[in-house]
Amino acid sequence: MMKKKNISASKASLVLFLCQMVSALDVPLDSKLLEELLQPPTIIQQSPKDYIVDPRENIVIQCEAKGKPPPSFSWTRNGTHFDIDKDALVTMKPNSGTLVVNIMNGGKAEAYEGVYQCTARNERGAAISNNIVIRPSRSPLWTKEKLEPNHVREGDSLVLHCRPPVGLPPPIIFWMDNAFQRLPQSERVSQGLNGDLYFSNVQPEDTREDYICYARFNHTQTIQQKQPISVKVFSMDSLNDTIAANLSDTDIYGAKPVTERQPVLLTPTGSTSTKVELRGNVLLLECIAAGLPTPVIRWIKEGGELPANRTFFENFKKTLKIIDVSEADSGNYKCIARNTLGSAHHVISVTVKAAPYWITAPRNLVLSPGEDGTLICRANGNPKPDITWLANGVPIAIAPEDPSRKVDGDTIIFSHVQERSSAVYQCNASNEYGYLLANAFVNVLAEPPRILTPANKLYQVIADSPALLDCAYFGSPKPEIEWFKGVKGSILRGNEYVFHDNGTLEIPVAQKDSTGTYTCVARNELGKIQNEVQLEVKDPTMIIKQPEYKVIQRYGQVSFECIIKHDPTLLPTVVWLKDNDELPDDERFLVGKDNLTIMNVTDKDDGTYTCVVNTTLDSVSASAVLTVVAAPPTPAIIYARPNPPFDLELTGQLERSIELSWVPGDENNSPITNFVIEFEDGLHEPGVWHYQTEVPGTQTTVQLKLSPYVNYSFRVIAVNEIGRSQPSEPSEQYLTKSANPDENPSNVQGIGSEPDNLVITWESLKGFQSNGPGLQYKVSWRQKDVDDEWTSVIVANVSKYIVSGTPTFVPYEIKVQALNDLGYAPEPLEVIGHSGEDLPMVAPGNVQVHVINSTLAKVHWDPVPPKTVRGHLQGYKVYYWKVQSLSRRNRRHVEKKILTFRGNKTFGMLPGLEPYSSYKLNVRVVNGKGEGPASPDKVFKTPEGVPSSPSFLKITNPTLDSLTLEWGSPTHPNGVLTSYILKFQPINNTHELGPLVEIRIPANESSLILKNLNYSTRYKFYFNAQTSVGSGSQITEEAVTIMDEAMASRQVDIATQGWFIGLMCAVALLILILLIVCFIRRNKGGKYPVKEKEDAHADPEIQPMKEDDGTFGEYRSLESDAEDHKPLKKGSRTPSDRTVKKEDSDDSLVDYGEGVNGQFNEDGSFIGQYSGKKEKEPAEGNESSEAPSPVNAMNSFV
Repeated sequence: MMKKKNISASKASLVLFLCQMVSALDVPLDSKLLEELLQPPTIIQQSPKDYIVDPRENIVIQCEAKGKPPPSFSWTRNGTHFDIDKDALVTMKPNSGTLVVNIMNGGKAEAYEGVYQCTARNERGAAISNNIVIRPSRSPLWTKEKLEPNHVREGDSLVLHCRPPVGLPPPIIFWMDNAFQRLPQSERVSQGLNGDLYFSNVQPEDTREDYICYARFNHTQTIQQKQPISVKVFSMDSLNDTIAANLSDTDIYGAKPVTERQPVLLTPTGSTSTKVELRGNVLLLECIAAGLPTPVIRWIKEGGELPANRTFFENFKKTLKIIDVSEADSGNYKCIARNTLGSAHHVISVTVKAAPYWITAPRNLVLSPGEDGTLICRANGNPKPDITWLANGVPIAIAPEDPSRKVDGDTIIFSHVQERSSAVYQCNASNEYGYLLANAFVNVLAEPPRILTPANKLYQVIADSPALLDCAYFGSPKPEIEWFKGVKGSILRGNEYVFHDNGTLEIPVAQKDSTGTYTCVARNELGKIQNEVQLEVKDPTMIIKQPEYKVIQRYGQVSFECIIKHDPTLLPTVVWLKDNDELPDDERFLVGKDNLTIMNVTDKDDGTYTCVVNTTLDSVSASAVLTVVAAPPTPAIIYARPNPPFDLELTGQLERSIELSWVPGDENNSPITNFVIEFEDGLHEPGVWHYQTEVPGTQTTVQLKLSPYVNYSFRVIAVNEIGRSQPSEPSEQYLTKSANPDENPSNVQGIGSEPDNLVITWESLKGFQSNGPGLQYKVSWRQKDVDDEWTSVIVANVSKYIVSGTPTFVPYEIKVQALNDLGYAPEPLEVIGHSGEDLPMVAPGNVQVHVINSTLAKVHWDPVPPKTVRGHLQGYKVYYWKVQSLSRRNRRHVEKKILTFRGNKTFGMLPGLEPYSSYKLNVRVVNGKGEGPASPDKVFKTPEGVPSSPSFLKITNPTLDSLTLEWGSPTHPNGVLTSYILKFQPINNTHELGPLVEIRIPANESSLILKNLNYSTRYKFYFNAQTSVGSGSQITEEAVTIMDEAMASRQVDIATQGWFIGLMCAVALLILILLIVCFIRRNKGGKYPVKEKEDAHADPEIQPMKEDDGTFGEYRSLESDAEDHKPLKKGSRTPSDRTVKKEDSDDSLVDYGEGVNGQFNEDGSFIGQYSGKKEKEPAEGNESSEAPSPVNAMNSFV
């Protein structure tokens, strides 16, 4: 007898479902298979039932469907056929049913109001969409009215009525002043749900003339403004002063001071009112009271409590908000307004009705010819909805008869179906508050068997581990699967094999002799097919020589061995780790084939070293500790790990306990602190040692607790301060008797992988936890909060079970109980799981964008109803992208950006926007399955910003008194350029800046000639662009005007004149004569008396040679002057003989006849050091930085 079992965790990915089924016929999602199978149409995308469109944009009515053959599409409008070929403004997208109404080419949105319905049809049936009501949004103007000023006495209540125009959808109301600032609200002043502004009591500071009510229409992105309302508050003091000034002394006047008043409700009026709300919506109840002091509002529910986690208070507790209401929220809600003088209350009777909602929606049905099946359509609501059926879009009462079909209320029963029974059925559940429409097809297929697993697929496993051989198949009727081993082998049967429903063959414990060819045969009444796969069973990888504990002295050398044994067909890789991380990048670490060597060991090498061996099929590892100790200065006591214990003995054997004793080994000069006892289960995990317990180092016996059905061996490890000893030799084996399991699997979870399933997983019991042979699990589940019985199934020793055909994302109670051949484990605990998530159904609504500045915006949206999330809410994603720059008006490649906001957040910031640009965004809700539909694209614009710097600034065509400037516009104008700002100033020889001149240049200019500049002068320019927001960053540049050519030429000509050469020769001759005279007079000094010589040479500084020859003395002073020469002070004038006195080293190429356009460095360094001239200074100056010239020497003699 073949043993069957549901698919385990490791094979869950082998079978994917084409659609939700209620029969046993599953269609794998194989692309080649799906291309060949016929399928009725399925609507996969459609517009919302109530579709409000922007009258300024094209209307897009979505209708997408899939099927085989591809379906054709048709539409009805207001119940009659809509011939789109007769309307030039209406087109249908290719290979789609989506309609596009071209409003932007002259169409009127109002002309296309109505109820639309799409039909997708092929030879297998017809699916229909919801009734899609198209309405254009409206934002009417405010009706004109004459508003009288409101004169109110201090302390009285006041209501300012808004009465906004009726729009579609209704507008959002807010109050602001003339400066577009929101009016502050508080417990005393607040806006009601109807948009009116309520004052519980007025104060003098409420006096103002600009109370303005605004209505914002989101669809058309328009804001309408009501005429300003004036409020004048009269205080008692001012009123008394006014009366006193207008009455005589004999008149009696007076006014009551501001009196406190007990609360009175402004809204709602009366003592009771009623409210009807629909299930799943948000319930809003409001109470606003007048009174002085300002009343405080409190809410209660009569006869019950306000629902926890769904109740919120808004508008200073004047509004009670309950989200996701249900019928249980019906009842009387009382608001109580209280101040120090008393209280007032109002009771609101709330009735919660319900539009239809699904209990069991009909699911697609795939059947084989001759099979039976049912379509079930169950819905609830208040009042209870009516259920009607349609076949291929036609009421089933007038649809063509089908003898295999029988309608029984909310169920259609099919018996002995044939291929002609294929059709699409629609279930409509409706009451006065709405309707639900669901399509579900019946697809009757007759297909011979097909095997989808590739032929001769090779499977490799390690010996003693499970082997899973796939045989993915399809056929209609469902084929029978058989497995054979070898070419002429017999059919596989027996407990050593497990046969899964999806065709997979499982060999729970593969051995070397399991290697071979396995044949899968699939057959039904239409045919037979087979496929072969190969199985290879490999030897496990083992470490036969493990690294051992080492104690090494600092700066020594240590080696760890790691010798392995592996299957010869597998290629192992060996990796060494230190403290579970990569080895340090250090040349001291040498990795060999079978060892790791560490040279020149240091303290930081202390740690745990692990040898990890990996193959494509398995992985093993072994570790050892390295302890680094200081080298002893002299021979000392050697401390080491203890020797292993020996002579292990087992006594006092019982079913659940045994006594172990041993003899300690040598402690090696470090006392044993404790013993660690480990055990091996030779029955389930031979070769694997587990921690059992540990005892103090003074104890050599221990009483050990045992588990049933375990073949025990024990070993003992001694521990001292140095480390752990090697394990002792194992004790003799002891096999305990079998028993019921003591515990159940842990970590039980229920998480769906598809919208229609529930994947139950758990951590399997270890072998020694099974307590006996035949370990299995009883998996039980039932839908939470529904009066269902437990459904149970017993599976083999796996860790996953998949429940198919579940509703989408509903809670389930789950429990998994262990059992073996002797019985069950104790009753397990129940856990809560959820069936699979599906994509969210709706997009976030009321998306609003508030532009904060030119680069930052804030987006708001309303949260989606929890029931539409259909999964665990993970957050919202905002997609936004730049449409175009408003300054350039050129569209560019759209690069969408995505921001994710976790949790139930309803707003977020959009940073990094580009100024003066048009953006679009939409918002999507995200659950564990993925993203929901996008909200309608929201357009917003960023304001202008300051521009970037001009792209370049070039200065050309220098002349004596002018420079030409050319520039490029900013790369990012960030708005409309209004002008350019040019600032410049001269720079003198000492790099001091002159006065700054500013020029404003029109934005359409790209060059400018600056005139009336000083010649041979360096200027620094600062240039930037401006928008209406302000100035952008500036670009700087420097340039120099040229020198007068005539002056440069005149300076050069002086040095070439004959008279100048002659003068220089005369000066040289005169100097030579003076030197000769001086030499002769010095030689005559020997005829002087000794005293005269001493007097003559006593001190050259006190007795200069000028006394003997004034001219010579004058010459020496000239040399000193040349050495100590200083520049002229700022403002010194040129002498009358036009000779320029030296100021700085002003030598330049111009002075040496190279012309006015000498070769200077690009950065102007040569100019700044050698040719800088003071402002308004003549350009003659033939100065030099060398020693004084003969011309200057001659000037000194004159």
